[in-house]
Amino acid sequence: MALAEFELIRQYFNTASLTFPRPGIVLGPGDDCALLAVPAGSHLAMSMDTLNEGVHFPAGADAADLAQRCLRVNLSDLAAMGAEPVGFTLALSLPNVSEDWLQGFNRGLSQCASQYQCSLLGGDTTRGPLTITIQVHGLVPAGQALRRNGARVGDGIYVTGVLGDAALALPYLTHRPGFDLSALNPADRETLQAAFYRPPARTAAGAALRGLASAAIDVSDGVASDLLHILDASANGDAMLGAVLDGGNVPVSQAFARLVASPDRLAMALGGGDDYELCVTVPPAREAQARAALQALGLQFTRIGEVVAGSGIMVRDGSGVVQPLRLNGYRHFGMDDNE
Repeated sequence: MALAEFELIRQYFNTASLTFPRPGIVLGPGDDCALLAVPAGSHLAMSMDTLNEGVHFPAGADAADLAQRCLRVNLSDLAAMGAEPVGFTLALSLPNVSEDWLQGFNRGLSQCASQYQCSLLGGDTTRGPLTITIQVHGLVPAGQALRRNGARVGDGIYVTGVLGDAALALPYLTHRPGFDLSALNPADRETLQAAFYRPPARTAAGAALRGLASAAIDVSDGVASDLLHILDASANGDAMLGAVLDGGNVPVSQAFARLVASPDRLAMALGGGDDYELCVTVPPAREAQARAALQALGLQFTRIGEVVAGSGIMVRDGSGVVQPLRLNGYRHFGMDDNE
């Protein structure tokens, strides 16, 4: 078993396709530990996620897609801190060792690692139910990390990209009755599959927003839930913070608009989760500069509301009427939801 494990690591993970020249990497995979040196004037940002088959991704998912998703959701945490990727470690539990599966996983992992220039630093493999744990390491200039606790009354609330596609994809990918992926037109099918398996890790956007955004978070549980984390972290004693969102400004894709009935769109876009876009707050004096910075990257960056005194999240409709955001009419499709 030990020889098989070392051969597996040598052939599929200790490869040039997963190694890039990055600042701070003194020694990569192949020894008992990787060695990292934090450059002067930088802070080391670290995050880790574990993803389990049947809980965080559908059983039987394509290995290349799966590798992309697992690395990207971790890189998204670095993006939310304004950190730039350096490297990652990988712990992989496999129910069996399939050559085809490993080749696909290596291909997807290498493509994603190359796109973000993030080197594999080391890891471990073992036998067991399919479980993937990745820890990412990044660098951010000292004192410039984006955090959750800086929002203030009057700040604009922005999101990158579009919302809701990954939540919409899930019932199709898990073959819920009435959700036939093959029945979709090719463009919509690709939009949904990409949203779930290749979510955007907005590292360039996070870096561009350093010094401009007052608070940031990546959208994993849905804007409604994740924005509350910013508001709670930014509250000062008894001075609670809330938000008013403009329902008509919430950005969705053409596929989402076609496939989701109008009454459900807002709840699904704000409550669905798995978007891995950035939700940030920006002081009024810096909003124009932040918009220009994201426009220079070619990224959609939409103002969806503002931070207000109070608590909770309200929604303003097209006629100016403000009401509490209600998500109870929308049921999120969980991975283990068989109803």
